[in-house]
Amino acid sequence: MTKDKLEKVAGNGLISRRHLLGMGAAGIGVAASNSVLGADAGINFEIPSWSRTPGPGASAYGGRSRYTEHLQRTHGAPNPTYPGGGSSRSPLQHLQGTITPNSLHFERHHAGVPDIDPARHNLVINGLVRQPLVFSYEDLLKYQMVSRIHFLECAGNSGALLRGGNENGTAQSLHGLVSCAEWTGIPLSTLLDEAGVLPEARWIAAVGADAASMGRSVPIEKALDDVMVALYQNGEPVMPGQGYPMRLFCPGWEGNISVKWLTQIKLTREATHFRDETSKYTDTQPNRSSYKFTFPMGTKSLITSPSGQMSLDRPGIYQVTGIAWSGSGSIRGVEVSADGGRTWADAAIQGHQLNKALARFTIPWEWNGGNAVLQSRATDSQGNVQPTRDAIIAERGTISFYHNHCIQSWGVGNNGEVTNIYV
Repeated sequence: MTKDKLEKVAGNGLISRRHLLGMGAAGIGVAASNSVLGADAGINFEIPSWSRTPGPGASAYGGRSRYTEHLQRTHGAPNPTYPGGGSSRSPLQHLQGTITPNSLHFERHHAGVPDIDPARHNLVINGLVRQPLVFSYEDLLKYQMVSRIHFLECAGNSGALLRGGNENGTAQSLHGLVSCAEWTGIPLSTLLDEAGVLPEARWIAAVGADAASMGRSVPIEKALDDVMVALYQNGEPVMPGQGYPMRLFCPGWEGNISVKWLTQIKLTREATHFRDETSKYTDTQPNRSSYKFTFPMGTKSLITSPSGQMSLDRPGIYQVTGIAWSGSGSIRGVEVSADGGRTWADAAIQGHQLNKALARFTIPWEWNGGNAVLQSRATDSQGNVQPTRDAIIAERGTISFYHNHCIQSWGVGNNGEVTNIYV
């Protein structure tokens, strides 16, 4: 496919997504040889050592290639004034597809990761119910389970963008507190039906078994809708950092409300006003008033490649790719701009567009070697459109950094270096 036949659909080199299937190695940022497998280029076809020597056999638990050890989460240094607190961020710029491996799924802790013996752990349901119930881990394993693919995002993800700076920020450092997995567990409505919810119950108070006794209030309507007690993640028991042996999972809502190491659900008339829904995870406005219980995560997208600290080695055609998600539904479409939002083109969505799950988008782009500003803008199934940074700041100010879902801008210099910028 020659460049003069490529249909440009927006400014600064964006190419119609219909060309994606026709672009092979000769089209996406590489120069292909006319010879078969490069034989005329003097490539040595000696059989490599790994094809001549048997390797190790099967292992008890699979590991990854030593050549992919750069795929790591980032995490802050231990803080003696906040023992066990902190987070680790997923390497979004190095991942493809929409499912995050368990070992790379982001984590957020308030008192470290407890080492829980499932044989001694119980889940209590009490409060405004006809009959209080106590479930062991083994009890819960006997229930009929459901499996659903959903994203999980910390309310503080991307918050640093609101206050400027971060020129050296990456997709991981700025946005790595979002991941997506297949969660398997028991609908909370099943357990609540068994306990018998009294008519006056309007909230549940969910409490974890970590040293912080992390607790959150959930409206009863949400609890009876799509919330589950998750026991498995991507087919295996949830990892300790994700709440083993069990966690609450509230699809589409801020990650903190999906309480890990779940040990109690109490039915109440009013919200309990835990520390993490009063002094934290509230949205303080410019007039210093604060909104509480702003649960759903906004419609959002992020270009993961090219992105911060990456570099384009020469002018040519590249694949722009990224992820999009919404706490209000599925992703209906994603637009991409290469000129800072002056013109937009529709990207292709790879795979399924599931409810409250990550969607992968892609579009070809011809970089001419000059300056460019790459942006993406998502629209969800409810018609919600991802806002600009200026719109978020005008509406909310910059005191609070929670629930930021503004458009990310990556600047590409004429040297090919990609940095975080604000336009």
